Amino acid sequence: MWSGPRNLSTAMMYAFGNRPDFAVWDEPFYAPYLAATGIIHPMRDDILAAHEADPQRVASRCVDTIPAQKPHLYMKHMPHHMIGGFPLDWAKACVNVHLIRHPARVIASYGAKRETVTARDLGFEQQVALYDRLGGIVIDSADIRANPEGMLRKLCAQIDLPYDPAMLHWPAGRRDADGVWAAHWYDAVHKSTGFAGAEGPLPELSGRDADLLAETLPYYEQMAKSAI
Repeated sequence: MWSGPRNLSTAMMYAFGNRPDFAVWDEPFYAPYLAATGIIHPMRDDILAAHEADPQRVASRCVDTIPAQKPHLYMKHMPHHMIGGFPLDWAKACVNVHLIRHPARVIASYGAKRETVTARDLGFEQQVALYDRLGGIVIDSADIRANPEGMLRKLCAQIDLPYDPAMLHWPAGRRDADGVWAAHWYDAVHKSTGFAGAEGPLPELSGRDADLLAETLPYYEQMAKSAI
C-alpha cells in the first residue's frame, strides 16, 4: 500500500492488521530514508535507533518469510521514502495499491504536525512515478471514509481477497507493529476504533500552503482518474 502522509494510511494498516490472515509492517523504508538523506524529521534519532536503516536489508525482508506465519503481509509504504538507488524490484512481486487523498486535506493535516513542508515531503509526484513503474490499483481515501464497507469490499474484490468485516473496526490504542514514530504521528488513530465519517468541504489554504496545493494538485488529479 503506497500513500503519502496524513492519508488514512495508518487506519488502513489497522484495518488489514485486524484480519487474522494478515501481518503488517509500518513504513519499512522510513529509517533508510532518514539515514540516506540526513533530513530532520520528528523523532529522527529514535527512528534510526529502533529500525533497520540499510535499504538492501529492508528490501530483502520485503520478500522474506511473512511474520507470525500469516498468509498475507500488508506493507505500508511512503512513495517519497523510495529515493534514487533504493531497491524496488521486490515490489514487482507484490500487489501494489495506491491510496490517494486530496492534497488540500493532506497539506492542512501535515502542516499541523510539522512546521516545514515541501512538495517532496508529501509524495504526490513520487507516487505518480511509482504508479507508472509498478501499475496497480488506485483508491481514494475520501471514498473509503464515505463508504468504508463498500470500498473495502470493492478493494478486496480487485485484489482477489475475501472481504472480512473485521476490517471495519479495531481496538483503540497503539499496536505492536507501529513504528516508533507513532508517538508523534498516530494520536488520532490511536483514539479511533474504525474509520471516521465522510469529510466535509476542502480546507481553504493560503500563502505557502496554497502554493503547495498548486504544485501537487495535478499529480493527485492524474492518479484520481484511475481510482476504483
